[in-house]
Amino acid sequence: MTDITVQNLREYFSKLCKAKVEIKSIKALGADRGGSDLKGFGYGKQVVIELDVGGSPRSLVFGTLRGDTFGHDFPYDRARSILMAHLTFNNMPNHVRSVDAGAIAHDGTPLSIGDFSEFFQVSEMVEGAEYYRDLERLKVEKELRQLDLERCQALSDFLVSIHRKKLQKPEYYTRRIRELIGDGECIMGLIDNYPRDFPLLGRKQLEEIEKKCVQWRWRLKEREERLSQVHGDFHPWNILFREGTDFSVLDRSRGEWGEPSDDIAALTVNYIFYSLQVYGRLAGPFEKLYDAFVTNYLDKSGDHEVEEVIQPFYAWRSLVVASPVWYPTLKIDVRRRLFNFIRNILDVERMDFKRINSYLEAGDGPS
Repeated sequence: MTDITVQNLREYFSKLCKAKVEIKSIKALGADRGGSDLKGFGYGKQVVIELDVGGSPRSLVFGTLRGDTFGHDFPYDRARSILMAHLTFNNMPNHVRSVDAGAIAHDGTPLSIGDFSEFFQVSEMVEGAEYYRDLERLKVEKELRQLDLERCQALSDFLVSIHRKKLQKPEYYTRRIRELIGDGECIMGLIDNYPRDFPLLGRKQLEEIEKKCVQWRWRLKEREERLSQVHGDFHPWNILFREGTDFSVLDRSRGEWGEPSDDIAALTVNYIFYSLQVYGRLAGPFEKLYDAFVTNYLDKSGDHEVEEVIQPFYAWRSLVVASPVWYPTLKIDVRRRLFNFIRNILDVERMDFKRINSYLEAGDGPS
């Protein structure tokens, strides 16, 4: 990012104040207070800017947040903190007032976004049919086409390709595993959105799943060498196919870097999910797709550590597809087998991709 110039600030404050503004001085907040700062850690940088606004003096504080490993690693984290501050400061008695919130463009220009009610994104339009339509067709036809296998391999190859890109940032991996357990979109968020009176999975069972997932966090959190480029929500509704194996992906989620098993579980759990609706187990064309995807990925990536880390990711994605919120009309037996899968998969230290059906059965499952 280019440094902010005095001219940048003058133009910004003139628009904000709707008057001619001159900048009289800029100094670090607290620079004139003397004494020593005993606090060894602090967020960001703040400066006091003395203004002349149409002939009247005004003092304002201009502040940014710096990146850290306390949930402020990325610009979007820091944006969240700043926007929350802007929305809440002025609602509390005796609190210093927030005048504006904004962003700094790459050329150093301050951009005001303080007068917001909601945010939006604009992206390009791409043509294509969601991949889940292929799976819906297989539910009816029950016969695999050659194109089904080719598309399955193309998706597996895609993950092999993007997961090759690694990053040496241990704190990013630790954070991603922490979010897998505790984020509102992930395991605890899914659990909290199950109905309290849900007959198939009561409070004790959900609590037990959550406890096991916390144990998995401690197994995984220091495997930071696995940090890879990921999509983060690689499921059939976020994949658009055109002719043949030409496809685009949508809605990358939860950041650029994470655990490769996240993407693998997000897609392959749907082969299990669709197969359960037809066969009550992993069978037929869905079993062939599952085996083809996993075999291709393991052979080409050489990443057999996936078998040791994918378990909580499968638990999360299974909580999604078994959810009465997301899938209210799902048959009871399908949900029951998905819950069996969650409990059993969390109990195995090394997953065997050839034994999916044993994980779907009630009981203690394989060890």
